[in-house]
Amino acid sequence: MNLKGYIADSTEKPLDNIVSDGGFCGIFKTITCIGDSLSAGEFESYDKNGKRSLIDLHEYSWGQYLGQIAGCKVNIFARGGMTAKEYMDSYAEANDYWDNEKASQAYIIALGLNDVINKKMPVGSVADVDFINKSHFRESFAGYYGSLVLRLKEISPDAKFFFMTMPISHGENSEQAALKDAHADFLYRLADRFSNSYVIDFRKYAPVYDKEFEKTFFLGGHMNPCGYMLTARMVASYIDYIIRHNIKEFKEVAFIGTGLKYNRI
Repeated sequence: MNLKGYIADSTEKPLDNIVSDGGFCGIFKTITCIGDSLSAGEFESYDKNGKRSLIDLHEYSWGQYLGQIAGCKVNIFARGGMTAKEYMDSYAEANDYWDNEKASQAYIIALGLNDVINKKMPVGSVADVDFINKSHFRESFAGYYGSLVLRLKEISPDAKFFFMTMPISHGENSEQAALKDAHADFLYRLADRFSNSYVIDFRKYAPVYDKEFEKTFFLGGHMNPCGYMLTARMVASYIDYIIRHNIKEFKEVAFIGTGLKYNRI
């Protein structure tokens, strides 16, 4: 048996090896995806009068496709237009998403577009996060996002966290590109501060969402089913890459949420 595809290769980039079966992402029993329209599987349609409608179809979200290909149970805690601020202020509480019974072994968080691009909220920095008291933070995307992660770490202390950056899009202007870069920089700095935290850097490693990409994988301003499936395969492949390159940090995934540890000296 050739183990080459199962062990780390120092020359490999995160999306060089696209897995079709979820790869080592499948070691997780439960995953929660937190995000906005793209995480919710949002589609847009038009009636005969040209009136536009938007609908979230979670069964078509990349998170649900991820669950299908990797064999995981995936919770979709996402909605079109979601921001980190709304998630923390009301959405999670209203939907009982802080319930300990809904704890997961892994969390994939894909928030930021609506916060910093559409709502013009300052990106902020790690300094905006109060790592001692999650309810004390500065009013910025970073403050809300960091508080969100702290709350989840209380619910599932040993869970693995994956923070997703925003891919490069052909429609972004220089100001938007700078904001997305600042967003990515914050996520890397946050991952450095938290244990069990990693960055899925689509901004650096995903294909550019250019006109040809959108022609193939989008339906208006959101993805079509093939686009959501492609995203699922990219996410699974990226997590597979992270696990293979940090294998020692994932050896006790089966113990997450059980209180068990491998303490043998």
